[in-house]
Amino acid sequence: MRPQKRAIQTVKTWLKRQPPKVKVFLAVVSGIAAVVLLRTVVNDHDNLFVAAEAVHALGIAVLLFKLAKEKTCAGLSLKSQELTAIFLAIRLYCSFVMEYDIHTLLDSATLAFTLWVVYMIRFNLRSTYMDDKDNFPIYYVLAPCAVLALLVHPSTSHNILNRIMWAMCVYLEAVSVLPQLRVMQNTKIVEPFTAHYVFALGIARFLSCAHWVLQVLDSRGHLLTALGYGLWPSFVLIAEIIQTFILADFCYYYVKSIFGGQLVMRLPSGVV
Repeated sequence: MRPQKRAIQTVKTWLKRQPPKVKVFLAVVSGIAAVVLLRTVVNDHDNLFVAAEAVHALGIAVLLFKLAKEKTCAGLSLKSQELTAIFLAIRLYCSFVMEYDIHTLLDSATLAFTLWVVYMIRFNLRSTYMDDKDNFPIYYVLAPCAVLALLVHPSTSHNILNRIMWAMCVYLEAVSVLPQLRVMQNTKIVEPFTAHYVFALGIARFLSCAHWVLQVLDSRGHLLTALGYGLWPSFVLIAEIIQTFILADFCYYYVKSIFGGQLVMRLPSGVV
């Protein structure tokens, strides 16, 4: 065994023996270390948000490649794709009426790809759709996000409807992947393209979260004031952190499978 592989195997064995609390602590420390590294390496932290959106678009492109190549949508959650399309459409609308920049272009591309995926699952590949596994009630996501958006939204000078829609977009994005995680938990086996897509979402969520954290640090907290007053600034950061932690467990098993040379991921019970 090569020294590099031996070292990786030793670390894997050591991690496997650690109790859950130690694993969580190590994950948090690793996340903080990664944020510190990004702060050192990336000069303009706005680029992290652009990178997050680009990685998301790349993940959707991977899905389209899977659908075109394998002619099957097995293992994919139609509900997650529909939720993604909803929050992207809302964010795109808010970008047009509130601000127009590079994020608008990236969101437009990602929304187009997502709608393409939804179309293929609903019509072209319907016979391979695992409807019985995609059983996460979508109203469990939509209803709480709508109520929360009505209660907590930006306090800027924009139209109240636009502010509520922006908040809805932020909250919905944080939990839109839950139906996809439920499908993977139900099947216990995740084929490569689906795993690559969800891992890309995890990376995108981490980069987005790192962007907001570093922006707050760089502005010494003034960014929170710029976002408005009340609970909204804190809820933006909480939503970003929730997105990251929802996918953190899956990303751990993804990396573990890659280092183990496994093409197909097998998820233990309790990941979702």
